[in-house]
Amino acid sequence: MRQLRKIAASAAALAGLTLATFSPAAAQTAYNTQFVTSITYQNVGTGNATMSVLFFAENSGAPITHNLPQLAPNAGASLAVVNVSGLTAGFKGGAVIQSDQPIVSTLVQVPVGNPNVANRPLTNGFNSNEGAAEFQIPTVLKNAFNTNTRFSIQNVDTVGADITVKFVSAETGNLGQVVHTETITNLPPNSVKYIDAGQVAQLGSSFNGSAQITAVRTGTSTPGKVVAAALELSTNGSNANGFEGSAGGAAGGANKVYMPSAICNAFGGQQSAYAVQNVDPPNTPGSQNANVTVTYLTRPENNPNAILQTNTFTVTILPGAKASIAGCTSNVPQGHTGSAVIESTGAKIVAVGKVTGPAFTSAAPGLTSGASKLALPYVRWTSTQFVPGGRQLTSIAIQNIGASDLPAGAVTVKYYDKNGNLVGTHNLPAIPANAKVNSNPSNIGAPGSEFGYYPDNTFGGSAVIEGPPGSQLVALARVLSNTPAGQVGEDYNAIPIQ
Repeated sequence: MRQLRKIAASAAALAGLTLATFSPAAAQTAYNTQFVTSITYQNVGTGNATMSVLFFAENSGAPITHNLPQLAPNAGASLAVVNVSGLTAGFKGGAVIQSDQPIVSTLVQVPVGNPNVANRPLTNGFNSNEGAAEFQIPTVLKNAFNTNTRFSIQNVDTVGADITVKFVSAETGNLGQVVHTETITNLPPNSVKYIDAGQVAQLGSSFNGSAQITAVRTGTSTPGKVVAAALELSTNGSNANGFEGSAGGAAGGANKVYMPSAICNAFGGQQSAYAVQNVDPPNTPGSQNANVTVTYLTRPENNPNAILQTNTFTVTILPGAKASIAGCTSNVPQGHTGSAVIESTGAKIVAVGKVTGPAFTSAAPGLTSGASKLALPYVRWTSTQFVPGGRQLTSIAIQNIGASDLPAGAVTVKYYDKNGNLVGTHNLPAIPANAKVNSNPSNIGAPGSEFGYYPDNTFGGSAVIEGPPGSQLVALARVLSNTPAGQVGEDYNAIPIQ
């Protein structure tokens, strides 16, 4: 049986070549920067993987097929879509990876033509069974906080889809109200539709809120299947990040969401913030408020042996709406770092976690379940070329969301090279329930000093996190780049291995 990995290209995080929304004469900001997509993928099966990528232009059901080289077990590789014949400059669309082995994938968006934008937004691909009739984008911005959101919706059903997108306000005076509805008719299977909030006139001069997406099979009331992902792009600076949407409605969301990263003014002024969305539809009989409690487990920065401190914060969220919860104003102590659990009574929720700081911005969805084995297809580390050479650093936060503490050595992180060879293993310290620990390739010693980089100027490195059978782990990878203004970074979640 072939396993498919769907990729929903976020609205500038394309599975394509470039997208320019302003003329070259416009001021260089993240919003008008062009991005080139690199698809990173990892074979998490037991045999060599034979794969192909099917690209679909926006609104088109006709695939452009690209065959990939065979990939060994545990190996990671990447495909820069600029190297795909059949895709012309300006292509935007989505893709499907076909494989005879289970694989995981992450999209890396590489900015081009603007030296001020160094961050590389990251979004994970979707498993073939992760599509849903209702999907949520927990935060959507138009000229709010000097940011615009682009997002794309991919039809992962076998027939066409009719799609409705409701924009729900988080602003005083319109809180929880649908301020605009867009419809998409007969989107072909596997194709995508892009929505740029910055170009939606009906949202007014500015908008701060969320989006609820509903899909039915074309011409029917039968639920369809879609996935979605988004980019947030600064309109006056260089900040750029990406995140996946989450399934919503009766079958989606959760009453408990896990965040492996919680920060207040640590590591040079970094802060975390969560966008938490109530998945119930607004203005609908039977919809409920979400009564949310955030529980933080933190320690002072650079002090992993300090006693964990627990602090809480509560908020009520109307149906369809979001709440923005900043760590420093929701009881995370100054200079602390750690993890969080977000719980709701009443309606279920989805969430996106963000970290910001001087020259820093990142985003990734909150996690609703864990696994004993997780994959990270995009891992890099440099000991000598972070500042002068443009290479990257990847730090991994591993959170134990099980009910029991995990002793030292129970969880390992195995680092693999581009050919699937084991480079080294990091045995993690004890992880209390709901707490986190960190790992990076330097923890395996000299073999990890230039991990994912090779003398022939090729790339590829990945990791597998494994705990005891039945354990529940989630993990967040932060990939850092260096700029004259300081470090920038982007987050993506580890992917469960079935």
